[in-house]
Amino acid sequence: MSRPTCLTLIALTVAGFVFLVPLPVCASATIEIYYAPEDHPIDRVVGLYAHATRYIYVSVYALTAPSVVKALVEAKHRGVDVRVITDRERLNDPKQHSAVNTLRLAGVPIRVNRHDALMHLKQVVIDDAIHTSGSANHTTSGNRYNDERLDVITDARLTAKAREKFLTMWNDHERFMTWTQ
Repeated sequence: MSRPTCLTLIALTVAGFVFLVPLPVCASATIEIYYAPEDHPIDRVVGLYAHATRYIYVSVYALTAPSVVKALVEAKHRGVDVRVITDRERLNDPKQHSAVNTLRLAGVPIRVNRHDALMHLKQVVIDDAIHTSGSANHTTSGNRYNDERLDVITDARLTAKAREKFLTMWNDHERFMTWTQ
């Protein structure tokens, strides 16, 4: 007998219109929603990084928060496979450059987009079990000042799709390249 599944309707607001999209989710799936600034989403992200045991795959447009950099370096030192994809043009920002270079020097491989469009995802995949999505970058302003959203989704099947997207980007040598500074 197959395990029960439920049908979750997710409302997407696009240009002022609301569309309902059916999304099959396991009955055990959970979705936590954090809003900035009141819920301090970066604190939740740092907590997730602290408990990762196998891998953390980060694809994020902006990455400057010292607490995030520290948590990723600590995960790398624990033996977690940490990888980061970020936007090439964002590295012109001294804070972004410094944060990403700190990760690189700690042994975290970094890839950036070769293409002229933005690498604008804000997604993290952790240990085949959890992934995050939303508007929140890994920045102090995105945590303390901006109106942002972070969704933490615990579901192996949905997380597998997020992992597949990350690895597709990671292995796409036409659109992404290793950043060595």
